Amino acid sequence: MPEDFANEYSMHTHTCGELRRKDIGQTVTLTGWVARRRDHGGLIFVDLRDRTGITQVVFDPDTAKDCFELGERMRPEWAIEVTGFVRERPEDTANPDLPTGEIDVVVNECTILNESATPPFPLDDDIDTDELTRMKWRYLDMRRTPVADALRLRDTVTWSIRNALHERLFIEVETPILGKSTPEGARDFIVPSRTNPGHFYALPQSPQLFKQLTQIGGIERYYQVARCFRDEDLRADRQPEFTQVDIEMSFVTEDDVMNMMEDVLAEVFKAVGIDDVSFPLDRVPYAEAMARYGTDRPDRRFGMELVDISDIVKDCGFKVFSGPVAAGGSVRLINIEGGAAAFPRKKIDKLGEFVKTYKAKGLAWARLLDGKVTSSYQKFLTEEENAAILARAGAKDGDLVLIVGDTKDEVVFAALGALRLECAKQLDILDPKEFRFLWVTEFPMFEWSEEEGRYQAMHHPFTAPMLEDEDKMLTDKANCRARAYDIVLNGTELGGGSIRINTPEMQTKAFEALGISDEDIQERFGHLVNAFQYGAPPHGGLAYGLDRLVMLMTGASSIRDVIAFPKVQNASDLMMNCPDVVDEKQLDDLSIAVTRVEEEPAEEE
Repeated sequence: MPEDFANEYSMHTHTCGELRRKDIGQTVTLTGWVARRRDHGGLIFVDLRDRTGITQVVFDPDTAKDCFELGERMRPEWAIEVTGFVRERPEDTANPDLPTGEIDVVVNECTILNESATPPFPLDDDIDTDELTRMKWRYLDMRRTPVADALRLRDTVTWSIRNALHERLFIEVETPILGKSTPEGARDFIVPSRTNPGHFYALPQSPQLFKQLTQIGGIERYYQVARCFRDEDLRADRQPEFTQVDIEMSFVTEDDVMNMMEDVLAEVFKAVGIDDVSFPLDRVPYAEAMARYGTDRPDRRFGMELVDISDIVKDCGFKVFSGPVAAGGSVRLINIEGGAAAFPRKKIDKLGEFVKTYKAKGLAWARLLDGKVTSSYQKFLTEEENAAILARAGAKDGDLVLIVGDTKDEVVFAALGALRLECAKQLDILDPKEFRFLWVTEFPMFEWSEEEGRYQAMHHPFTAPMLEDEDKMLTDKANCRARAYDIVLNGTELGGGSIRINTPEMQTKAFEALGISDEDIQERFGHLVNAFQYGAPPHGGLAYGLDRLVMLMTGASSIRDVIAFPKVQNASDLMMNCPDVVDEKQLDDLSIAVTRVEEEPAEEE
């Protein structure tokens, strides 16, 4: 077992987290850092910490005077080695909250391995230190239990993924980090070539093209724990460099890929001690997910599903409702069960402002409380219409009904989808220890970009269309569905995949639908299209974020909490002070000229 090697190849005989009552009377050697030091007059107590836990060690002048004198000098975060005997703690001093709390170690030998400067912030587990400070001294932050535990769990997850895939005959293949720039979606990080002046590599946003080429190469079952890079604005679940689990399979259908993924995830969750995840997972088509939850990454730990009331209000005299329906849009609601008391009028008004950030023009509402109904729209509708809305909502006394209408369904979905989640957060009903997966399937092949004024691939241009929608790729892009699927966990897109195009004819057709010229096809993707000529098998796969998975498992609020050395919000590394300028010699070697922008001095107030 791995734990059998914990004390091999080490200065210590035991770790700081393993001693128990059974070890009383043994002589042991421990190494670690001073977490706390307490001087009780005639005795000095030190909490000695390593990555496994804490053991209390005791410096007694009657046992070893020289060690006691060292104990008097010790300060937090000094690295030390101690040898002593394990004894039972007096009953009134035992610590039931500590696994080692029934014993301590009386020191008879001690070595100061290294002293420490005063840390820039306390290394207690429950500190309230700002994130920027912790990131600047991340190597110290890693000594804290929450960070160390997250990294250990990440290791367990990574190991269990590799083991599960290996058992299923997948082969781990490393693909290049320096590749070709094929900008489509997020920006590439580019790397200048010294030997080819004026030419650039790109860091991979994903190994997509290479993993498809492994299938043409006959690997059949490929995987990689891959480093990926995207030059995009950061959020809580994004980093400029991140890790994803990349998988590709030959001679498979969507069901094969999804079933394999579920089996692997079941083993991963079991490996970290989470046994209450239900498999197989539900599969919900994209259109249904949007209609029920307002988003393609729904959180299903709670209800509050969207309800369409367009048919009820289409002919009503209230233009706020009837107008959107007449213009081809819709009016929909969510019912917050028990929400009437939790959301008084002032909070409802704030929710109205909240939906406006999603381009909704406003929020209509009805509160059912103490047998009375108050609403923002009641007087504009007939009694029958009011009753029909509440009946459709399934509203009862104590509930709060929230309504959004717009000429564009996407606005209604975005506003109510976000409002649904916001209300759940305010009601504090999101259990971080509950894990609700689902597959969202049958995504649109294309999505309209207002910025570009054209259709773009919703996932990527290598996704195959649904067999029955192949004829729509050029003639009806808005209704063309893809053989694509996302795996969603607690409202977070964990990853996505698809069955890929595997013929040059179909791939060329997909590029044509996206308005990519033949010249651009050969320049950017010719290596893949040409490879399809050589018996490319039907293949598909997926990639999912390792950082996101561990974040959700730990209940962390950001993937920065589960990455050893993350970047902060502006994509910089405060610890290494980068990105940074480079000297002119390096730029000259790369045939690059840089225009330095001097920061203007701040104006005096």
